[in-house]
Amino acid sequence: MNGNGRRPPGRPRSEEARLAILSASLKVLAKTGFSDFTIEEVAERAQVGKATVYRWWPDKAALVADAFASSTVSKLHFPDTGSIYTDLSQQMRQLIRVFCSRRGRIVAAILAAGQSERRVLTAFRDRFMMPRREEAYATVDRAIARGELRRNIDRDLLLDSLYGPVYMRFLIQHDPLTPEFVDHLCEMVLRGARPVAHEMQQ
Repeated sequence: MNGNGRRPPGRPRSEEARLAILSASLKVLAKTGFSDFTIEEVAERAQVGKATVYRWWPDKAALVADAFASSTVSKLHFPDTGSIYTDLSQQMRQLIRVFCSRRGRIVAAILAAGQSERRVLTAFRDRFMMPRREEAYATVDRAIARGELRRNIDRDLLLDSLYGPVYMRFLIQHDPLTPEFVDHLCEMVLRGARPVAHEMQQ
């Protein structure tokens, strides 16, 4: 309300409606896949108008990416245990739990659609992957400050070396995604990222 008791122009965004849209999006995606996913069906399930959906999301790619991200973000935070091995292995164990759950089918649908629709991959990268990577950068930087990793480590190469095999097993399914696999992967990659002798002596 403003000073004269009137509501300012424009309708306030409803958090309840936003959450209903995200929930409806996951249900529609699970039923139809990405190619047949429509804003109209999401709006109908969420009991909102199409204009309400478009108020927050420019297209279905952005909506699907946000819906997936919102359903997993609380599970995928990086802990701060004081050990880079523990921080990464715990977070990666959570990631494979997501991939092995019903949410994994959503990731597979997004990545499959992204092969023909570039905007889908862009939305997934910008709205899901990069926020997680920013957290991962902070985790790596803390490990560098503690002397666990080399000061000149290439953060992106390190993270790609850790998470690339997870995505490969998830998509190709040539071997299972298990906690033991994550533990061995972290140990192998992080061993090669430790400070060299002369850095440890400085």
